[in-house]
Amino acid sequence: MEKSLDKELRDARRKGAKPMMWISMVSMTMMFAGLTSAYVISSNREDWVSFDLPVAFQWSTVLILLSSVAYFIAKRTAKSGNKTMTTIMLLVTLGLGLGFVYGQFKGFDALQDMGLYFTGPKSAVSSSMLMVIVFAHILHVAAGVISLLVVTYKQLLGMYTTDDTLGLELGEIFWHFLDLLWIGLFCFFYFNT
Repeated sequence: MEKSLDKELRDARRKGAKPMMWISMVSMTMMFAGLTSAYVISSNREDWVSFDLPVAFQWSTVLILLSSVAYFIAKRTAKSGNKTMTTIMLLVTLGLGLGFVYGQFKGFDALQDMGLYFTGPKSAVSSSMLMVIVFAHILHVAAGVISLLVVTYKQLLGMYTTDDTLGLELGEIFWHFLDLLWIGLFCFFYFNT
């Protein structure tokens, strides 16, 4: 009886995992929609400073796109039973994700080199808002990296099988969401800075 109840609870959690992931992504999207709306409204201020988006943001965009491709391959190889390639592709995804974060901070450095700061007497509303939005995305990527570390650890322990890749799939959905979110933000800033 107790084992039957445990199995029911486990099955219920599995069924609710993806819908809960989608709900959380919708709320994150709404948060970034609010932040970008504030950016647009603030762009009408008299003290608004326009600037070119640092090249580092372009390179980091390429890295996060490649990381999504690597994660996609990892899931495909997990479903086909190729554990070695799955592990390799998860580690590639992790490396590219960390490269993305590094590129974001290089973008912050480039903004400072242009004389645009987050706070202080040399700060501008436009660069401050850009940095807030980008940093909020970086925090979400940090959560994605933690998720990726957990997925990779479980992969190394052999917890995923060709029939059970739910954790890997949830991590992939979130990672692809972060990728699409950044592409949207990058395009928004590219055309609005």
